[in-house]
Amino acid sequence: MKHDGERKVSIDTGAVPEPSAARVAGIPALVSLFSFFYYLRHNDLLLYGDAVAHINIARRVFDSQTPGLLQLGTVWLPLPHLLTIPFILSKAMWQNGIGGSIPSMIAYVFGVVGIFRLVSGLLDTNPRTKPAAEVSAWAAAFAYGGNPNLIYMQATAMTESIYLALFIWTVVYFAEFIRQSSPRGENQIRPVLEREAKSPLMRCALCLAGAELTRYDGWFLAGVMGAVVVVATLRRWDDRALRRAAIKFVLVIAAVPILWLAYNGTVYGNALAFANGPYSARAIEQRVGAPNPALHNVGVAAIFFLKSAQLILADGNWGRFWLAAAILAVAISAWKLRALSGALLLLWVPLPFYAISIAYGSVPVHVHTWWPFATFNQRYGLQLLPLFAISAGALAASAFLLGARWRHSGKLVAIVFALMVVSDASVWRASPLCLQEARKQWDVRNPLNSAIERLVARLPPNSRFLMDIGEHVGIMEQAGIPLRQVVNNDNHRPWRQPSDPEGLWEHALADPPRYVDFVIAFDGDAVDRSANKTNLTELAEIHATGQPHAHIYATRSAPNQSR
Repeated sequence: MKHDGERKVSIDTGAVPEPSAARVAGIPALVSLFSFFYYLRHNDLLLYGDAVAHINIARRVFDSQTPGLLQLGTVWLPLPHLLTIPFILSKAMWQNGIGGSIPSMIAYVFGVVGIFRLVSGLLDTNPRTKPAAEVSAWAAAFAYGGNPNLIYMQATAMTESIYLALFIWTVVYFAEFIRQSSPRGENQIRPVLEREAKSPLMRCALCLAGAELTRYDGWFLAGVMGAVVVVATLRRWDDRALRRAAIKFVLVIAAVPILWLAYNGTVYGNALAFANGPYSARAIEQRVGAPNPALHNVGVAAIFFLKSAQLILADGNWGRFWLAAAILAVAISAWKLRALSGALLLLWVPLPFYAISIAYGSVPVHVHTWWPFATFNQRYGLQLLPLFAISAGALAASAFLLGARWRHSGKLVAIVFALMVVSDASVWRASPLCLQEARKQWDVRNPLNSAIERLVARLPPNSRFLMDIGEHVGIMEQAGIPLRQVVNNDNHRPWRQPSDPEGLWEHALADPPRYVDFVIAFDGDAVDRSANKTNLTELAEIHATGQPHAHIYATRSAPNQSR
């Protein structure tokens, strides 16, 4: 009898059998590697300006005139950069972007495994849905891992793949916790919670904390899930084990935003520097002046976000199938697949977050089919990919339940897979929108950056530079010049406001010849406005369409420009 009880606990944890986990990890690993080498060969890893910025933030933690963790800066959360550091110690992996790709690729594989485990674990424990569990899990994993936009993004240093993996595993562990604490599992919740470090709720908290350290989406998700845990605990307040675990859960997920606010307040003198500082989304929007069709309108913002998600899933009108499938999956889950209903509801959380962010958070989304007929931030639609993937699994499961006989069920499942293949094929045919968006960004900034890089590459080795690297750090990366040879706007103590009288940056601006050999200024940037040009000799002025003019100065007599 004791043996049977132990066996029952093992089954109810929802863990995927090892052979299935190995198989489902192997396929996305191959997809990841193949796509990575393809995009590497076509020089597509660093098309996004943000990808370049991410790996250079990580690089300057150890390669800088003032190295240290303060080089992580504000605005962007630190976990992706910390994960990238070990892989860009190599100069070559920094220059070609490979170092930034590795964490994203690993996260992609974990994300696919998480999708598989979520669907399989929720359906496998119910005798009525168990026959559908594995096929439905494969359908969901295929919908997630086969998405062309995600396949491109996971090959880059962008943060989407890492956040999505943490988001998915947060839901996986939360679903396992809810299942164990349900009436059917009440006899198992106490022994599980007594091993708190291994409990699904604590694992959920750690994954959620990781998500909070990756993107601000995680803060909103933590608020929603924290509220759910608090309500569930209040309903069973007499359960001391559950109460203790819930308190630890809330403390863990609350620690991240509290620490980040404290960090910003201490270092930058403004706890909200990431939201309203000079490098925030709001400041960038004011400088760029991009129109926002959904400004101060949450409803319109939600429509734009859903449209971007549809276009991420399929080209043209095929995206409507995915939105309809997601809505239908909620209805089916409430009716026939109640185990999936809670997970599906949590996967809708990105919708209200992005609706609010687009309307009020200075992060406009442009879709090329609607005014202003441009592509901007369409990659945000990837945040609903886990929802659409689980919806595909729900449709596959419903085919088993609603089919009168196996052959009819098989036909319905085949239809679900066929629709996924058609959707992905339409994206590949039109080219993934994330790749299109990245190429447009590259086309705008590359002419100026490449022209400067060619000139800089001809200057003497070990030259020292003064430069505002905020928007053009890729120049040094392309030229292979270590960041420790560049005095930049992060080489001072940021808590000294408005400037640091003893900062290297301020000293170099006041007297460039004393600290550097060359000065690179862009019209209107900090160097152009503040550098003392009295003893500078202009070597070149570079123009590029749609970009500020660049000026390269020598601080001494014009050097021999050859290496």
